[in-house]
Amino acid sequence: MPKEPDATFEKTTVVVTATAAEDDEAELARMGYRQELRRELSLLQNFGMSFTIISVITGIPSLFLYGLNTGGPAVMVWGWIVVACATMPVGLAMAEICSAHPTSGGPYYWAAMLSNPERAPFTSWITGWFNLLGQVAVTTGISFACANFLSTVIQFGTSFVSTPKSTIGIYAAVLISQGLINTFGVHLLKYLNNVSIWWHTLGTTSVVIAVLAAAPKHQSAGFVFRTFIDGTGINGNEGWGTRASHAYVCVIGMLMAQYTMTGYDASAHMTEETQNAAVAGSVGIVTAIGCSAVLGWFLILGLLFSIQDLETTINSPTGEPVAQIFLDTVGEKGAIVLMVIVIGAMYFCGTFSVTSNSRMMFAFARDGGIPGHKFFRQVDVKRGTPIRTVWLACFLSFLLALPSLGSSVAFSAATSITTIGFYISYGIPIALRVIYRRRFTRGPFHLGSFSMPVAIGAVLWIAFISIVFILPQANVRVFMS
Repeated sequence: MPKEPDATFEKTTVVVTATAAEDDEAELARMGYRQELRRELSLLQNFGMSFTIISVITGIPSLFLYGLNTGGPAVMVWGWIVVACATMPVGLAMAEICSAHPTSGGPYYWAAMLSNPERAPFTSWITGWFNLLGQVAVTTGISFACANFLSTVIQFGTSFVSTPKSTIGIYAAVLISQGLINTFGVHLLKYLNNVSIWWHTLGTTSVVIAVLAAAPKHQSAGFVFRTFIDGTGINGNEGWGTRASHAYVCVIGMLMAQYTMTGYDASAHMTEETQNAAVAGSVGIVTAIGCSAVLGWFLILGLLFSIQDLETTINSPTGEPVAQIFLDTVGEKGAIVLMVIVIGAMYFCGTFSVTSNSRMMFAFARDGGIPGHKFFRQVDVKRGTPIRTVWLACFLSFLLALPSLGSSVAFSAATSITTIGFYISYGIPIALRVIYRRRFTRGPFHLGSFSMPVAIGAVLWIAFISIVFILPQANVRVFMS
């Protein structure tokens, strides 16, 4: 597990002095590691990693049906604002710690440095495994959603009928291609990152403008901002039913927003490949959350105002409400174009999720945190990338999707696992920052007097959602006759 920083660490060839401390490699040496990965990313590209993995045009369409059934438009619109406002303090608290410890390990390394030294190894190990769980689950959720949308668009104008087995096959092909890009195209990742930023920004804007402009009619503001739907019942049951339970539905309905607003620790995991990492990693986290919050709300509003018939949208024969909105507004050919935009964003998102995932696993293996760590800690010298953890990430993500062959709720479970795993791993170092405040030496990015209130608010929110998203998401009561 991570060791206490040592300025005379023997494994590195960099001599750490007061004047050299600003240098990225010297800072990495101070934390006990030598430079093994290629440090080629700029602040924009570091931001792009988190922005791409948050990917509002991936998360929102993926869980749009869940959102419509679990609270409906009102919860989707207002829940997004609540989650965005609550997520920003989490991001700010993480950014402050990232600035002090800019390493690929991210949360698990922070936990080791901020914990009581006697408990540091165990605390770091627990944090690392929660983060790894979130990393694997988010790659599963993203790339499986990409496979689902590919299955849907293939059916447009063809006789192809999607089945769970065909979707799993497409999913495997998606993961393999993303693994190959992260293996042989690593030198292209920074350029793909730039493309992804524009694809997400312009693509999301184009989708919203297209459906709003082409929609034969628009829903009223009352429908979008005030309509509440409790469609959580399954097996013929109604929803939770009572007025008191509406609050419960509103709370669990925020999963769509909170699942989307995850993965911004990618900026931390990429710091060993980022120039001026102590600042760029922190700014990347905060700006990715802010930009995604605005763009995501814009997308939700555009889609909700463009719904033509709510019942048809929810029970769409395509299985995807967003695809039905596209069909109802721009027709089949136009829908194919918009679906390509969404699928492209999902593919970029999944590709860079594998990148972030592999860096976290590499760092964790480097510190002996996973089985087979001596094998997985190796970096390909020619390409300067941890190829073995790239394929470990793809393999584990594929395994996590296999339950979808026999369960219709597997994707929903993956989103909950993602959210809980990520946020517990975020919350542990932030909580330690509050408890052992004297162990924290701030970096160039800091919150000053706001540091402690922001951190406390972040911990409270994480504790809340970690409980909420374990709770049942559907009413499966069985009535005795």
